[in-house]
Amino acid sequence: MDVKLKKRKIKYSAIFFLCWFVLLVLLVDGVLKFQTLVDYFGSYSLVEIALLLLVILPTLAVYKFTREKQ
Repeated sequence: MDVKLKKRKIKYSAIFFLCWFVLLVLLVDGVLKFQTLVDYFGSYSLVEIALLLLVILPTLAVYKFTREKQ
């Protein structure tokens, strides 16, 4: 794998990670209220793990599917 391609994939993934993380923070803290989610699911750790997976999994998908035009 070309070093330039790898840097570009990491850059796109990092940008996606930051934007997605900010969106989820605004949604969870501003709209849904974190405590409401904890009350609904009944477990603080379950909500934390779900939110982390909602950030990490799409970021990994963007990294994996970012392609360089030849």
